[in-house]
Amino acid sequence: MPRIGRGLVTCAILAIGCLAIPPIAASQSSTAQPAITTPEAPSKGSASVEPRPDEIKLLEKQLQLQQEQIRQLRSVLLEQQQLLKRLTARDSEPGNVQSSAKPSATKASTPQGQATASASQAVNHPLVATTGLPPVVTGPTAGPSPSNVDSGAQESPALTNSPVTPIPLRIGNATLTPVGFVDATAFFRTRNLGSGIGAAFGSLPFSDTVAGRLSENRLTIQNSRIGMMMDSQFGKNKVRGYLETDFLGAQPTNAFVTSNSDSLRMRLYWVDVQRGKFEFLGGQSWSLMTPGRVGISPMPSDIFYSQDMDTNYQVGLTWSRQLQFRFTYHATPNVTAALSLENGDQYTGTAVTYPSGFNTAQVDTGASTSTPNLAPDVIGKLAFDGHAKGKLMHVEFAGLLSTFKVYNPTLNTTNTTAGGGGSANFNLELVRNFHLMVTSFYSDGGGRYLYGLGPDFIVRPDYTISLQHAYSGIGGFEYQITPKTMLYSYYGGAYFGRNYSVIPASTSGGAPTYVGYGYPGSSNAANKSIQEPTFGIIQTFWKNPHFGALQLITQYSYLTRAPWYVAPDTPKNANLSEVYVDLRYVLP
Repeated sequence: MPRIGRGLVTCAILAIGCLAIPPIAASQSSTAQPAITTPEAPSKGSASVEPRPDEIKLLEKQLQLQQEQIRQLRSVLLEQQQLLKRLTARDSEPGNVQSSAKPSATKASTPQGQATASASQAVNHPLVATTGLPPVVTGPTAGPSPSNVDSGAQESPALTNSPVTPIPLRIGNATLTPVGFVDATAFFRTRNLGSGIGAAFGSLPFSDTVAGRLSENRLTIQNSRIGMMMDSQFGKNKVRGYLETDFLGAQPTNAFVTSNSDSLRMRLYWVDVQRGKFEFLGGQSWSLMTPGRVGISPMPSDIFYSQDMDTNYQVGLTWSRQLQFRFTYHATPNVTAALSLENGDQYTGTAVTYPSGFNTAQVDTGASTSTPNLAPDVIGKLAFDGHAKGKLMHVEFAGLLSTFKVYNPTLNTTNTTAGGGGSANFNLELVRNFHLMVTSFYSDGGGRYLYGLGPDFIVRPDYTISLQHAYSGIGGFEYQITPKTMLYSYYGGAYFGRNYSVIPASTSGGAPTYVGYGYPGSSNAANKSIQEPTFGIIQTFWKNPHFGALQLITQYSYLTRAPWYVAPDTPKNANLSEVYVDLRYVLP
């Protein structure tokens, strides 16, 4: 409570001033006054000294002035105590909801404005003129901003000065701030997808299967998050460390029998150093290919991964969380460029058919952590942030370069191919608090950045690499109707091209065979397109920096999956509806 803090400091200084009031009021003439000595007891053998009448009058005048100053100090102290009681009573009310953090048009509403207002009040206070006490001025304190908790709240870019959170822990020159929330989530699906709180978009069951004839209903706290943010500064270098975890790790087989012992897992763990216009990040963070809401920042609040409760987010989203080394240049407050080296992966998934004799250990089929990789992925991004009449207009462009390599043991040769893709993303505040969100991604070899719904490439019969076409996009809006109510809706889709080779029939008259993805007779796991419309409401019941926030989050989605091939007389696509209802307590 900055105002209470200033009040206490003011009271303390004024109280000390009572003991340090000069014997002659500051309002008297600045002309040098004769020294006034207190009459001493007459010494033995000396004559008694009687005070003169003018000295007695002067002492009486000084005593009257001091008594008046003490009376004024008591009055100010009483006012501060009453203000302290009112503020304490107001802030202790659980229903005291703070409005969204938006700068006010008045100067005094900002920390700098509060400091100026406090200084002005102190200088103009009558006690300053009469006692000569220095004014008490409090200014903004540099510290971290709380991280986003998927509530739609926006946060300033990383490593910028912002008001201190209510409960930081200071160790030396570092500030530690807890981040996270507690989720109690209920979700229902019309078909038994069986993938937990996150929907496995690429394996929606068909209606003629056992899973397709049964529904799914679960209660879980797995999406709860806990973490810590550290801010410090040495010299001109601003440093921020960020750790975020949840409970979506490996789940024990008896999770729903006796005890839901969900495993803690690492989501984000990085350190960021900024010096002037240059910034460097190392660690596991959201990929630079993930769309941003504003600027280029690693903070979750500055990244767009939808407001969905589904922990696999929205179909069509381009994303990954992986180890990276990122270099960022803030050319101007509105123009930012970044280059990132990120963990690569030769991903093909489970729906690709390989040539006879091909060693599948060379590729990631979705079940391997030892896949060889030639080089890291190289990702670049350029972001522009305009403000038309105070409304955010964010536009960004990103590019991806990936390299793949396989070995042909028959010819003792290797085959190397470079793939990549590009994206254009927009966050346009068309009217106040109404944001139009648009993302797009086009690639040859970037399927794994679409939640691995399709392969990066296939291997031809001669062991050469053929890149897989993959496209995706999201269009939607987020509307903060009131400080407590947000409405959001998106439509997303992903498309994967057909890519295969034909092996001619043998001379003995056998049928031709195929290798690749989406060929006639292929598995119905070879998806052509996946689509998802979604809408939901986020209702904040109350929000207070000292008590956290309480929210109700809802989501409804309709998912469809269309493979390249389905057997005759079977459903042409798979579909299901899913509903999420989540009660979230945001940590203060």
